Amino acid sequence: MTAQPLPEKAPHPATPGPEALTIDTVRAAARAIEGAVVKTPMMHSITLSQITGADIWLKFENLQFTAAYKERGALNALLALSGEQRARGVIAASAGNHSQGLSYHGTRLGVPVTIVMPRTTPTVKVMQTESVGGKVVLEGETYDEAYARAREIEADLGLTFIHPFDDPLIASGQGTVALEMLEVKPDLDCLVVPIGGGGLISGMSTVARSFNPAIEVVGVQSALFPSMFAQIKGEEHDCGGDTLAEGIAVKKPGAFTAQVIAERVDDIVLVDEPSLEKAVSLLLQIEKTVVEGAGAAGLAAVMSYPERFKGKSIGLVLCGGNIDTRLLANVLLRDLARQGRLARLRVTLQDRPGALFKVMRLFDAHNVNIIEIYHQRIFTTLPAKGLITDIECEARDAAQVDQLVKALREEGYSVQPVELN
Repeated sequence: MTAQPLPEKAPHPATPGPEALTIDTVRAAARAIEGAVVKTPMMHSITLSQITGADIWLKFENLQFTAAYKERGALNALLALSGEQRARGVIAASAGNHSQGLSYHGTRLGVPVTIVMPRTTPTVKVMQTESVGGKVVLEGETYDEAYARAREIEADLGLTFIHPFDDPLIASGQGTVALEMLEVKPDLDCLVVPIGGGGLISGMSTVARSFNPAIEVVGVQSALFPSMFAQIKGEEHDCGGDTLAEGIAVKKPGAFTAQVIAERVDDIVLVDEPSLEKAVSLLLQIEKTVVEGAGAAGLAAVMSYPERFKGKSIGLVLCGGNIDTRLLANVLLRDLARQGRLARLRVTLQDRPGALFKVMRLFDAHNVNIIEIYHQRIFTTLPAKGLITDIECEARDAAQVDQLVKALREEGYSVQPVELN
């Protein structure tokens, strides 16, 4: 059997303009993907509304099969391939949810899928992508290096590159999220949408503008990765750092999506790491739903700018739920510490029998539970007969810990609460 010749290598097409993304392309995507992706629930959150002072509606995209909205755009792009393109296969560069959505639906449709990931990608994400049928190639230390390698493989093997965000087909698929939200709650005042490369908010803002131009569309980025924020506002900002919202940690936003956002999005706000952690924790505690950092960005924005959103009916997209369980545990414990329900007290003692017992009696008297005790005798500036004891404890609230600290100091102990960064 004679091998098929590779198609002629052509330069990458020019960046399309915003006119390539319309309400009609989004509706066409909705028809194409219907029945193959989960029509996720949208629910009113009474408790979060009380906390924020806004009327909060949540779209649970973390309930997709691969736990993220990315399936929508990936499937829409796959369905637009020609028979020859399907037979040859597709390729993408991604270390996140796009890789899983593309791999899952590609495998389901019989389309070979290759994903190039940086070598630094967590093993769990590599395994998740492979488990739904993707072939993973590890290349480079950064996304940019993985992207460059994916483009090389695309040209060498005649594969079709499917971009994670900078593509009208992808953005049209993602816009179906807004179609479903406005079917349930057509009188929303505002959509608050996470921005990484910009595919989701491009599609959603297109739908909002068509339904009701008065709907405000606000994008959210991590303060550590304000790439689209900087580009739209014409400002210089550093991009980098360890953000909980790695799903939107994009250094270079899309050229196509930037045009759409400039035309159809009202504003972009930034959120810091503590607000992202608090939002992840609240969604688990109140809504009993697991979201990744990017999925909590919308709620983080509403809590960070309460006066901006107060009294408005807000639609939030919980865009993904792929978070490492150990990281989730750290987030929850850190949130308890910020609330004052967990604390670490650094107490200076004399190194003699009974010294620790006397301190323990005060903990017992104030009904504060001790979790761990750490002694430090050597690496201190204290005299040889002195020691530092760190005591991790849990209490009802911060006030209970404050009363314990007051009592310890009244007994003559030097006590310093260890602050959380």
